[in-house]
Amino acid sequence: MEFAYRTDIGRRRPNNQDYVGIFKNQSEATLALVADGMGGHRGGDVASEMAVSHLGYAFEKTDTAEIESIVRWLIFELQQENDVILQKAKQYTDLSGMGTTVVAVIISGTRFVVANIGDSRGYLYRNGHLVQITEDHSLVNELVKHGELTPEEAKRFPQRNVITRSLGVSSDVDADVTIYDMEYDDYLLLCSDGLTNMVDNEDIAAVLRQDMPIGSKAQELILKANAAGGPDNISALIIHQDRREPQ
Repeated sequence: MEFAYRTDIGRRRPNNQDYVGIFKNQSEATLALVADGMGGHRGGDVASEMAVSHLGYAFEKTDTAEIESIVRWLIFELQQENDVILQKAKQYTDLSGMGTTVVAVIISGTRFVVANIGDSRGYLYRNGHLVQITEDHSLVNELVKHGELTPEEAKRFPQRNVITRSLGVSSDVDADVTIYDMEYDDYLLLCSDGLTNMVDNEDIAAVLRQDMPIGSKAQELILKANAAGGPDNISALIIHQDRREPQ
């Protein structure tokens, strides 16, 4: 299995509040994370770094490979990290109101679990088709779901960056968690909205389809987002299942 990621400040932000990480546990299961921080002049980068580094460190100490146990672990740890971020924000006035989105994938054997809070996304690219496997927790997505905005109107909606769930803002964590089977030649893409607000799904699929190393694919996605204006931080993490399972 191959892994690669790129993260970039973009063209208009003073600092990068995205944070990305890849970790393995003692049973060789893999955790991949993208977090997009928010709040204050430094709160966002603190929250996103805390979420990724703390979850990664905790995961490295585990030894389970059983996917249902991994799901229970992930739900528990997300709640724990939420409490830690809330407490840190109360301790330091310059961190008040900080929070972060999180999209995470844990791969064990031929299965994987994806979890998300906020509008950082997970995609599965399989057999030439790109499918979003997370749902945005955002105001604009709620308006589209209820028929108050069309998808085209949503792209221009002035409050499209307002999210309805995040880590570290309220006491309750409500992550979406789903288990999938993984197949040979699957690609998983985890990314922040700095990519998806600037690059549409057809262009993302076209990059993943290209015959180039996955690190180059991640870099190409960053370049496309910046070429479209790059108003936000941009992160892209790609996972490629490049080995067939023995029959």
